[in-house]
Amino acid sequence: MGKRDANECLPAQPARPGTDGSRRRSWWLWTPLTALTLLVATGAVARLAGYPGVADAGWAVATLAALLPAAGAVLRELLRRQFGVDVIAVLALGGALVVGEYLAGAVVAVMLATGRTLEAYAQRRATRDLRALLERAPRTARRRSPDGGVEVVPVDQVTVGDRLLVGPGDVVAVDGVTETAATLDESVVTGESRLVERAAGERLSSGVVNAGAAFGLRAVANAEHSTYAGIVRLAEEATARKAPMVRLADRYAAAFVPFTLVLAGVGWLASGEFLRAVAVLVVATPCPLLLATPIAIVSGLSRAARRGVLVRDGGSLEVLGRARTLLVDKTGTLTAGRPRVVDTAVAPGGDPEEVLRLAASVEQLSPHVLAAALVRSAADRGLRLVTPTEMTEEPGQGVSGRVDGRQVRVGQFHGELPGWAEQARRRAESAGQSSAWVADEHELLGVVLLEDPVRPDARRTVDRLRAAGLTRIVMVTGDRPEDAHRVAAAVGVDDVLARCTPQEKASRVRAETDHAVTVMVGDGVNDAPALAEASVGVAMGTTGATASADIADAVLSVDRLDPLADAVEVARYARRIAVQSATVGMGLALLAMGFAAAGQLPPVAGAFVQEGIDVLVILNALRALGAGPRGST
Repeated sequence: MGKRDANECLPAQPARPGTDGSRRRSWWLWTPLTALTLLVATGAVARLAGYPGVADAGWAVATLAALLPAAGAVLRELLRRQFGVDVIAVLALGGALVVGEYLAGAVVAVMLATGRTLEAYAQRRATRDLRALLERAPRTARRRSPDGGVEVVPVDQVTVGDRLLVGPGDVVAVDGVTETAATLDESVVTGESRLVERAAGERLSSGVVNAGAAFGLRAVANAEHSTYAGIVRLAEEATARKAPMVRLADRYAAAFVPFTLVLAGVGWLASGEFLRAVAVLVVATPCPLLLATPIAIVSGLSRAARRGVLVRDGGSLEVLGRARTLLVDKTGTLTAGRPRVVDTAVAPGGDPEEVLRLAASVEQLSPHVLAAALVRSAADRGLRLVTPTEMTEEPGQGVSGRVDGRQVRVGQFHGELPGWAEQARRRAESAGQSSAWVADEHELLGVVLLEDPVRPDARRTVDRLRAAGLTRIVMVTGDRPEDAHRVAAAVGVDDVLARCTPQEKASRVRAETDHAVTVMVGDGVNDAPALAEASVGVAMGTTGATASADIADAVLSVDRLDPLADAVEVARYARRIAVQSATVGMGLALLAMGFAAAGQLPPVAGAFVQEGIDVLVILNALRALGAGPRGST
């Protein structure tokens, strides 16, 4: 690819696809319903004009137009040994043709088309927030070359350690560390509308937009493992998967279809009129269960996304709506999540700045929140960092890598501490500070002390979570018991599990899940085993999204817990609307079926009654898109 000097005009990124295709798909969405409605209206005009034969022909064509694709779908299901409620719609349409009730058949056809159109409309509206994420995914990056030029490369060619140039208005292509100060619009990832200033050395998430001058960025992850890619993978799954209550309709078919057929048969045998059987089938068409429930659940997915919580699928949302227990990691959730270096203690004769430089160099490629603090502190001091080689990270223990020929390890230290280190450890414990021990292959070099204060809104957030329906909140952390209990007392959690390994966290989550539907919130890296064990695993913010696609059921796009309370309320509301829509709709349908079997509701009237029921419950399900709990959207 062609190169140009960094001081020249920045090469333009490819334009985003237009919306013409989306508009065409939107137009085609309404075509079947429009055509069937015109056939029914034309038949009505012909009947009023004194041409009953023309009217019946138009209505018969409408009935047949709905019957053929529905029959094909049922046949394919039967070939796969599946048996769903769609068979009732086929029997109703076929029965209407057999007995010459063409208007009833045409109304059923319009009813089915209306339901499918409303479902498609709700799907499109409910997933537009998720589609926006997909459309904004960065596709190219400006990479600096060794000779000082800049080349535009596909984002999948960016590797860890590459130096990038982010131009004004560009989307940050991969997770990285800023080389210079930057002004950013992070709203697409965090939902926060205000611009954010980031200093040199701070870690950035992919997907944020440069709202200021061009700045340099050093990649710490490739595109596939960056924050935005994890969010996009979740968005793709959320748009592809269906709510569990869609499948629930077919499970109900095992009882509902035989009941319908028996009731239709009883009405026919008791009266000798096949017309009654057709009337029962017409009003039994189960659109409320087939359409209203998934519309409500998918609408809940959309509202959760607008609150900053991207849920993997309808099943996860439905489970979240039943959650009673929450386990949450301490760092970055109940604490501020932006630790700062307060001191560096070193072995006698050691250099504190050199120890910090070694530690920050190794931690440059780590997603842990303490790593970012070390890198920021080194950048503030103007220390020269180098890219480590042979880097490895052990969750819960630390990272290691080769820096300037030395094998440096940063993290926990297991073994007997020398006198200077023991003094530093006691000082850190008394102040509630975290310790990052730094050693090379020969000896312990020093310890960097960091503090991460409790969030000012942490207590209020815990109260909100309880108000949302979570009755038990447990804090789990790898920190010392003293620090953990200090934070727990400040925020008001029910229980504390301190100094635990990732495996111990996972065991505790498994034990809690045995007693109640459990949510685990963690950073998606150190807490990966625990996220996998929870009923609903939630990855936290920018560090969690990178691991979320394969582990978590949801991602919080900001490093705060309060959006989770919003998501739990949304999930409960959507589930309540779904159950309400299905229950009311099927109850009204059963009542109408009884009248039809008794001969009090002929097929045409039954078709209009069922159409009214369908519209009623589907509109009720669409309430899940609008204002819900607390009147918020």
